[in-house]
Amino acid sequence: MASRVVSECGLRPLPRIYPRPRTGIPSAAAATQLQFRALLEAPSMAVSGGRRGRGWELRVNAPLMVGFVDEEFRERERGAVNGVVEMKLGEGDGDGDGGFDPGAPPPFGLAAIRAAIPKHCWVKDPWRSMSYVARDVAVVFGLAAAAAFFNHWAVWPLYWFAQGTMFWALFVLGHDCGHGSFSNNQKLNSVVGHLLHSSILVPYHGWRISHRTHHQNHGHVENDESWHPLSEKIYRSLDTATRTLRFTLPFPMLAYPVYLCLCKAGKGYLEEGYLVPQERVRSESYPECDCERPSNNIIPHRQSPFGDCGVVLKLERWGRSPGKSGSHFDPKSDLFLPNERKDVITSTVCWSAMAALLVCLSFVMGPVQMLKLYAIPNLIFVLWLDLVTYLHHHGHDEKLPWYRGKEWSYLRGGLTTLDRDYGWINNIHHDIGTHVIHHLFPQIPHYHLVEATEAAKPVLGKYYRVPKKSGPLPFHLIGNLIRSMKEDHFVSDTGDVVYYQKDSELHESQKSD
Repeated sequence: MASRVVSECGLRPLPRIYPRPRTGIPSAAAATQLQFRALLEAPSMAVSGGRRGRGWELRVNAPLMVGFVDEEFRERERGAVNGVVEMKLGEGDGDGDGGFDPGAPPPFGLAAIRAAIPKHCWVKDPWRSMSYVARDVAVVFGLAAAAAFFNHWAVWPLYWFAQGTMFWALFVLGHDCGHGSFSNNQKLNSVVGHLLHSSILVPYHGWRISHRTHHQNHGHVENDESWHPLSEKIYRSLDTATRTLRFTLPFPMLAYPVYLCLCKAGKGYLEEGYLVPQERVRSESYPECDCERPSNNIIPHRQSPFGDCGVVLKLERWGRSPGKSGSHFDPKSDLFLPNERKDVITSTVCWSAMAALLVCLSFVMGPVQMLKLYAIPNLIFVLWLDLVTYLHHHGHDEKLPWYRGKEWSYLRGGLTTLDRDYGWINNIHHDIGTHVIHHLFPQIPHYHLVEATEAAKPVLGKYYRVPKKSGPLPFHLIGNLIRSMKEDHFVSDTGDVVYYQKDSELHESQKSD
């Protein structure tokens, strides 16, 4: 039977041609539990100038759109009686003596959640989306003008927090462009996404592609892209300084620029101090390594247990993530496919143009003024981004599962995400706190996420964790962040359903906590 893909228009055939994951350890169930389809990209938009045939042109390609299919749901449906899936003790709503097990397969499928969401929640209104852009841009310029006018020490801290929050709001709108939830016009999405993200020094296509990988693999120990857990073996291979920086505030909340820019030259997977050779990697499903490429980040070593090409990695304090490589600015990075390189180059050029503009403004207005008007708000934006993205996947009162192998599926991975309440900030950053439904159905516009979440709650049952109510500002989330940094350090090297474990020796002074 031909596979089917869930889309806004219903069900349609999906060719049995699927790209393998580009990073991490491929899931054993990738071909049977979750299949992704890359729809044809819309034609690129050319903006030309000068004489015909000799003018310049900038091509902005449309984002790759991703479909998904819930094979797990269909497998369970085959075993259903009169439409009711037989559940084992511990599954479902947790009313049985076994209690609720968050790691158990849910008794519903993605199609059931989708059916509960009103049809109008899927409708994208480009005029409404553009109105949010106009609102946010007007606020950004208004805040900058007011701060420059008053230019008083009591005003600047208020400005930094407010403007940094607005930069974060601009990022969220660009994020919607990357998902295609901004509008059905992919050219519009790409142009607006480039303008918004470049203005806050984010490479639009580079980020969009890696973020797509995050959504496609959410909740997977190895294949997830954003704030995924370290296995115990990789965690133990890090030096003490690296581990301390990774789990000591505020350093993790400043990681985003490093995540975008830095990479480990040369690909590899560290095992007991050695870079596993290429043939070993391929035969045992390790991430690819390149033992022949010279690099300043790898040094020749003695004969390794795996053969002559064994090398040992210099431990780095900063990089995209242990066990992963690739820069969001490098079109040849293993983050991207060959046909995505032009997109990455376009975004890097736009980012460079914005950086050049900031340098020019520094000469015109003075570096101190630019520091106050732009650099510090951009730092606040980074703090917002890292805080929000981390807490959407960490810091729940109870440990939540992470998956690998045959236990992982798109649905089960998505159900490990968390909604958060940000008080007054909810409307400012476009309800990004409604994260569960966003992760399962990223093409729902942000202005319909709250309604869609309310409609889906009866289906989700206890798999939906109701967020704690916030005051005007979400100060309560600081406690969740601190607790998670103290307790969520690594997961087991074995097992397909794993939970975070604590390294009690990491912070000696906190042993008594």
